[in-house]
Amino acid sequence: MAGLALLCVTTALLLAASGGAIPPPEEAARMARFVLHNCDWGALATLSAQEGLRGQPFANIFSLSDGPPGPLGGSGVPYLYLTDMEISVQDLEINSNASLTVSLAQTPYCKKHKYDPQNPLCAHIIFCGSIVKVNDSEAGLAKKALFSRHPEMESWPKDHNWFFAKFNITNIWVLDYFGGLKIVTPEEYYSVKP
Repeated sequence: MAGLALLCVTTALLLAASGGAIPPPEEAARMARFVLHNCDWGALATLSAQEGLRGQPFANIFSLSDGPPGPLGGSGVPYLYLTDMEISVQDLEINSNASLTVSLAQTPYCKKHKYDPQNPLCAHIIFCGSIVKVNDSEAGLAKKALFSRHPEMESWPKDHNWFFAKFNITNIWVLDYFGGLKIVTPEEYYSVKP
C-alpha cells in the first residue's frame, strides 16, 4: 500500500513539474510526448506465439520510461527492461511488431477531472512499431531512464538475463478529444517537447 501511495505522489509531482496542464487538443504531437513522459507503464500488444493462442492478439503490462522524471527528462523513446523468460518477449522473438498503449488514466489527472478511462478527455496514445534491443551506446541511457522511475528493477534476479530494449515507433495515434483519433508522424513526435 505504501508503494501505491508513493507512486501516486510521484505521478502528481511529475504532472506538477511539467506545469500540470496538459497540451491543448490541437497539439497532438506534444500531447503524445506529454502522455508518454507522465506514464510509468503501458499495455504492450503482440501476436502470440504461445500454444493455443498462436497468431492471436495478446496484451501484457510493462513498466516503461522515456527518461527520468521532470519536465526536461523525456526523450520520447519508450524504453523497457525485458527478459526472454517473459511470454510476450517470446512472442516478439517470432514477430517483433507490437503496439503500445499509454493513458493518463494511470495518473491522478483523469480521476481529478472525473474522466472515465475510456473518455477521450482522459488522453491515451497508441504507438505501433517494433521492439528492438538497444545497442551498447544506448544502454546507459535506457538504464538511467528505467531505473530512475523503477528502482526495483536494479535488484531483479540476474539469472533472468535482463536486457534493455526500446519501442521503435513507426505510427502514432492520439485520442485526447472528441471527434476521433489524430495521426502523428514519428518526425512530428520527436520534434516537440512534452
